[in-house]
Amino acid sequence: MTGSTGSTVSGEPRLVSRPLSWRAETRRQLGRRRTLWSFGLLLALPLVLVAAFSLGDGNGGGGTFIDLARSGSANFAVFTMFAASDFLLVILAALFAGDAVPSEASWSSLRYLLVAPVSRARLLASKLVIAVGSTALATVLLAGWALLVGGVFYGWAAYTSPGGTALDWADFLPRFGLAVGVVVLTMLQVVGIALLIGTLNDAPLGAVGGAVLVTIVASILDSIDDLGDLRHALPMHYSRAWIRALSPDVAWTDIHRGALWSLIYFVLSVAIAFWWFRRKDVLS
Repeated sequence: MTGSTGSTVSGEPRLVSRPLSWRAETRRQLGRRRTLWSFGLLLALPLVLVAAFSLGDGNGGGGTFIDLARSGSANFAVFTMFAASDFLLVILAALFAGDAVPSEASWSSLRYLLVAPVSRARLLASKLVIAVGSTALATVLLAGWALLVGGVFYGWAAYTSPGGTALDWADFLPRFGLAVGVVVLTMLQVVGIALLIGTLNDAPLGAVGGAVLVTIVASILDSIDDLGDLRHALPMHYSRAWIRALSPDVAWTDIHRGALWSLIYFVLSVAIAFWWFRRKDVLS
């Protein structure tokens, strides 16, 4: 018979039945200062955009996402996602995943977690699940908050695309939900790359910065036409495929290709991260 303190009646140690539960890890991560600051910045973005628009003298007309942003809640939310998906959400995804393991090492708590005992696979799986969940939550929260802010400041007009196609709310909301889901899928590759880099070094900023640097370099290479179809295999090449969900007819080809490449990078990066982390010396 075992006691609740983690030892048997005879005093011999026993394994904790549910070490490092996801609920405990979630509370721990959401309570961290960097997480609170990240979500605070995320919620501030639509308000910053409204303030920036108020300083201009435009009337909201035109044929681009930024020109149409003030035409109503739907267009403002789409522009917010357009502005955030290529940079801010990338940084947050890299932060949530890349900082997970190195932060434990920098606090000197990683070795104690592993001798608690918590298996390395269990620890890394917990970090990965929380990173993916945090990234998805940040993306959905930004989209919903942008809809609300846009409605308060610019009214509740339905969506009008830069090409002039209109979608009423009954059509727009499921399409926008699909677009947000595609953004989350796109961010998975950033999560995987950041997690991998985080297992390779003990510097949180190095892991986060390394993942962001990979996306920047990939973006630079993506602009070189001489690479031809090779560009399709670069990380984040389909980062704006989510916009296709708002076309008159959903352009599934780019969405499918973007999701497939993102999942390939995610699975490959995570597999290498687990393989490396199981062999890494973290107890020295």
